[in-house]
Amino acid sequence: MQSTDLGNKESGKIWHRKPSPATRDGIIVNIIHNTSDYHPKVLRFLNVAFDGTGDCLIAGDHQGNIYVFDLYGNRFNLVQRTAQACTALAFNLRRKSEFLVALADYSVKCFDTVTKELVSWMRGHESSVFSISVHASGKYAITTSSDTAQLWDLDTFQRKRKLNILQSVGIQKVFFLPLSNTILSCFKDNSIFAWECDTLFCKYQLPAPPESSSILYKVFAVTRDGRILAAGGKSNHLHLWCLEARQLFRIIQMPTKVRAIRHLEFLPDSFDAGSNQVLGVLSQDGIMRFINIQTCKLLFEIGSLDEGISSSAISPHGRYIASIMENGSLNIYSVQALTQEINKPPPPLVKVIEDLPKNKLSSSDLKRKVTSGRVQQPAKSRESKIQTRILKQDLTGDFESKKNELPDGLNKKRLQILLKGYGEYPTKYRMFIWRSLLQLPENHTAFSSLIDKGTHVAFLNLQKKYPIKSRKLLRVLQRTLSALAHWSVIFSDTPYLPLLAFPFVKLFQNNQLICFEVIATLIINWCQHWFEYFPNPPINILSMIENVLAFHDKELLQHFIDHDITSQFFFHHRNNLDINVVIRQVYHLMETTPTDIHPDSMLNVFVALTKGQYPVFNQYPKFIVDYQTQEQERIRNDELDYLRERQTVEDMQAKVDQQRVEDEAWYQKQELLRQAEETRREMLLQEEEKMIQQRQRLAAVKRQLKVKEMHLQDAARRRFLKLQQDQREMELRRLDDEIGRKNLTENQEAVAKEMRADADAYRRKVDLEEHMFHKLIEAGETQSQKTQKWKEAEGKELRLRSAKKASALSDASRKWFLKQEINAAVEHAENPCHKEEPRFQNEQEDLSCLPRTSQLNDSSEMDPSTQISLNRRAVEWDTTGQNLIEKVRNLRQRLTARARHRCQTPHLLAA
Repeated sequence: MQSTDLGNKESGKIWHRKPSPATRDGIIVNIIHNTSDYHPKVLRFLNVAFDGTGDCLIAGDHQGNIYVFDLYGNRFNLVQRTAQACTALAFNLRRKSEFLVALADYSVKCFDTVTKELVSWMRGHESSVFSISVHASGKYAITTSSDTAQLWDLDTFQRKRKLNILQSVGIQKVFFLPLSNTILSCFKDNSIFAWECDTLFCKYQLPAPPESSSILYKVFAVTRDGRILAAGGKSNHLHLWCLEARQLFRIIQMPTKVRAIRHLEFLPDSFDAGSNQVLGVLSQDGIMRFINIQTCKLLFEIGSLDEGISSSAISPHGRYIASIMENGSLNIYSVQALTQEINKPPPPLVKVIEDLPKNKLSSSDLKRKVTSGRVQQPAKSRESKIQTRILKQDLTGDFESKKNELPDGLNKKRLQILLKGYGEYPTKYRMFIWRSLLQLPENHTAFSSLIDKGTHVAFLNLQKKYPIKSRKLLRVLQRTLSALAHWSVIFSDTPYLPLLAFPFVKLFQNNQLICFEVIATLIINWCQHWFEYFPNPPINILSMIENVLAFHDKELLQHFIDHDITSQFFFHHRNNLDINVVIRQVYHLMETTPTDIHPDSMLNVFVALTKGQYPVFNQYPKFIVDYQTQEQERIRNDELDYLRERQTVEDMQAKVDQQRVEDEAWYQKQELLRQAEETRREMLLQEEEKMIQQRQRLAAVKRQLKVKEMHLQDAARRRFLKLQQDQREMELRRLDDEIGRKNLTENQEAVAKEMRADADAYRRKVDLEEHMFHKLIEAGETQSQKTQKWKEAEGKELRLRSAKKASALSDASRKWFLKQEINAAVEHAENPCHKEEPRFQNEQEDLSCLPRTSQLNDSSEMDPSTQISLNRRAVEWDTTGQNLIEKVRNLRQRLTARARHRCQTPHLLAA
């Protein structure tokens, strides 16, 4: 077992000598990653995944270093450093160089292994992503965490759908069924649903498992044809579900040492059409056991109690198993080495007893050469022909017995009998049998050296002559043809080689090494002498075919001769034939063809390709091929020189044409500029004329504006003079009003003085009358009662009449004053700007004409008490009238001020 330490290297070889895995463990190489720091430590691998071809795998360690291992090219490369542990990987995207990685920060990133750049960053999970499932087309991906599953479009890297569930349920796994458009979702309550990918329509739900073997499912696996689902958990029971019938059809009990199942994966087989029969079961003890789900037999196992396995991945073609060990290393297993003992065919049931030979032939009689001329049918009996075949077998009997033994326990003779009996080999073992029959050496190193030479120049433009729809097939065909051309130069000039190789390329497109070796074996053995007359047709082979045709069908040969059709022209027409009839006819021709014209007499026995290095193929006229190659090289160089010269001439012609075009464009541009200049000149002249006219109109407008301005200035001057005059008039009126107010104030003061003087005199008079009244009272106390009674009656009557007169006089006075003041107020309100004339003096004069109270009351006509009461009422009347006069005067002043303000406001606004 080889071991490789990645160390601090970013690239290198996986193994340094050709791997030879032992049948016991099948390990090709053990890969470890130790750091070479001051304190060395082991970087543990956590996840691993294969690409679509199965020849490359990707692995990530707990520090985020992601490596790509090319098992076909024996190279590893560090493609990314994510600086955090990866929790899941996927490497089978539609763009082959891209891969998905789920990281510890719950995000999913897409990187490119070639450019080593970040392609996209997908977020949306709230817990660690432990599973990434990619659709068969590579267009969609499902990322699964414990609480949700999300469907992504890998073309746009946008989330299409999100599966939300209850926290009490939980998700175990959500994944695509292989080669279908169905999504399978498995939950922790053992419920399993199938969904349509495009519409997310629920197609069906699997029923609950029987209670007798009820386990909580933890891990799942599906066959490549999507028909069988295997489920396991913390038990040694395996449940196999038929997804077509949607029912549990088998329960497999693992050995008692198995207590829990940690991982399940079917082992693909190239010959089982996707109905995988071998299931890998990784248990809690770190051992992965591979069982046949039909026979329930243990086939082989990997891992041990000392070196346990934590997780595994199997390549799509089933040739490799990549396992991450519990110690953090990575083991690569060879499935072929592990199944070498299992795939040995059973011993044949048919035994053949051969007759003893009657005659002996020398070894020189076994080989014959056929000339190119016409031959006659030999006159030999059927018995002689049979005897010849038997004798030939007898002379080489011992050699044949050894030669019939094939690798892997197969026997050529038995396989020939099987092929003749059934017409074909079993589909499951057909590829394996033919690989054994052809004894392919599988020279990886030699083939890699041929591939490393790149695409041969003869097949650079292969897609133009053979437009193949599948780019993968075209690429594989181009590589295979290039390897054949690098192996022997004759194949670079063989025009029919692509047509010859394409069926095998289509059959072995997933294994280019086997494809190359099958075609090389076919050329060496079944294309013998084809190239001896190159570049002419193989005359010797065609003559041999012509001899066989002459023996078996003279009429057809004569028909060809009559129509001048030789063996060097080839006609083909596609007809529907029964291949079994053709094969039987070929066997008949081989058995009935005489020995002297039989192809066996001219062709050599089967020779397999040599191990290590491929044999030198030089069965062609080397000098002709070399000369032709030299001529082709010379022609190619001449053609390149011619192409370069033509390119130079074309460049010069292009430059001349470009210069001519530029000159013409320059002349055209100059002509256009001249025309534009003339047009501009005409436009300038027109503009100048327009400008002169506009200037004239502008001068006239200026004159008009000047006249208008003069008129406006004159009008403004007149308005200003008028305004000054109005202001002066207003000033004069204001002065007149002020003089009137001053006069009014002086008159009011004089009247107030006079009224105060009258009031003082009146008070003095009242005091005097009261004094005299007291005296009269004292003097009249001595009068008699009769006289006093009579006078009291007369006094009462007189007081009544006086009171009535005084009341009427008081009412008349008040009405007169109110009427006068109201008329004055109305006059001021109607004529606010009229000059107010002093009226107070006239009013005083009018008031003076009213009779006084003292004039109404004659002291001689009334008694002293009546006179005192009348005097008191007169004083009260004077006080009331004075207050009324003050109120009316104040009202007049306010109305006058308001009217004057309204008269001054328009003049102020005009000013």
